[in-house]
Amino acid sequence: MTIEVIAVGGYEEIGKNMTAIKVNDDVVIFDMGIHLDRLHIHEDTDISRMHSLDLIERGVIPDDTLMREVDGKVRAIVCTHGHLDHIGAIAKLAHRYEAPIIATPYTLALIEKTIKGERKFKVNNPLKSVNPGEKIQISPNLTLEFVRTTHSIPQTITAALHTPEGAIIYANDFKFDNHQMVSPPPDYRRFRELGKKGVKVAIMDTTNIKEKQQSKTHSEKIARDLLKDVLKGPLEERKGLIVTTFSSHIERIQAITKIAERSRRKIMILGRSMERYCSLAESMGILNLPRNVSVYGNSKSINKALARANDHRSKYMLLVTGHQGEPDALLPRIANNKTNFEIKPGDNVVFSASTIPNPINLANRDLLDRRLKERGARIYNNVHVSGHAGPEDMREFIRMLQPQHLIPAHGDLSHLAAFVELAEEEGYKLGNDVHILRNGQAQVFNR
Repeated sequence: MTIEVIAVGGYEEIGKNMTAIKVNDDVVIFDMGIHLDRLHIHEDTDISRMHSLDLIERGVIPDDTLMREVDGKVRAIVCTHGHLDHIGAIAKLAHRYEAPIIATPYTLALIEKTIKGERKFKVNNPLKSVNPGEKIQISPNLTLEFVRTTHSIPQTITAALHTPEGAIIYANDFKFDNHQMVSPPPDYRRFRELGKKGVKVAIMDTTNIKEKQQSKTHSEKIARDLLKDVLKGPLEERKGLIVTTFSSHIERIQAITKIAERSRRKIMILGRSMERYCSLAESMGILNLPRNVSVYGNSKSINKALARANDHRSKYMLLVTGHQGEPDALLPRIANNKTNFEIKPGDNVVFSASTIPNPINLANRDLLDRRLKERGARIYNNVHVSGHAGPEDMREFIRMLQPQHLIPAHGDLSHLAAFVELAEEEGYKLGNDVHILRNGQAQVFNR
């Protein structure tokens, strides 16, 4: 039996994730994402009218043309969670493969919305929903299992592809969080069982491998405590209050709204992507919004809501996108006086997100901070914890799984190299049982 791991995207950058795993003549594709840094893409960006070849050329989506050279039948397209860097290219690429798209219910609902909004291609792949903890047979020799894990979006899973040679683990993305409000803890027991039964290869998220200040990623419980402390004063003051976070971070949105629930303020959730993620999560019973919350997604309703909040600023809390400083997102537009809400001296702006460290984001965020300060706003930065595993979480995971081989993913070369150092501390050796791949390369494992 021959197993081949093909790095299509996400092995030279954080983004455009796509990995193909070939077991004899069966192929399973994991994730089809976009590179959020390219074309200034953020959670409200619309690429529905763009052609896949243009997007490939610009480095926005994975270059899957190499799949033409892969012999075998694609049996499934598996998505681990609903972030755009993992599902954003589905509408552009999935139609090329006669295979079902398999994901958890919430992730699949987000994929359906992406497909319905696509203007360039028709995507008619069957959609199959699999819950965390369930298995599905995808070929006579392959069984797919969704193992419960945690991240910064609900129903994230670690995929276990069971083969006659052992399990192939695709852990991209994950963190170990035992204290989330909307998601149960990871299934540590199952991970240990898989390790005892035999893991052939583990492909692992390395986003935070270089994190020195926080070797084990903090729980969302820490973020909730930070938010309680930071929001206590601003919620009671008679000033404007804006909180910004990722629109897909349902756990954080749940925490923010629950903290503000008992205040005298009404909560306005504003933005197209905020409405998309929140409405789906609420309809599926994942998100439980308090009664004093209203969600506005289209421009007209947002403008009216902002006008009301501007006239009665002590009565409202605004929850918006734009924490990266993206020029066309709502918070930067507010800061630049391009909406019906005007920042006034003493207004409070809380960033419950970190800035993604690339030059464009850093420049945009710096400009946003300067605009807010010019208008007299008080800024509370980095009221946040990461959604990715720290180095010690990765070490713990390796010890649970005891894989024969390791492949780092979800990072540039510096991330992958740092992961190799950690793996070598655990007894692995580069080129022997820990392998660095670049986009377009493959690693073959023979019996």
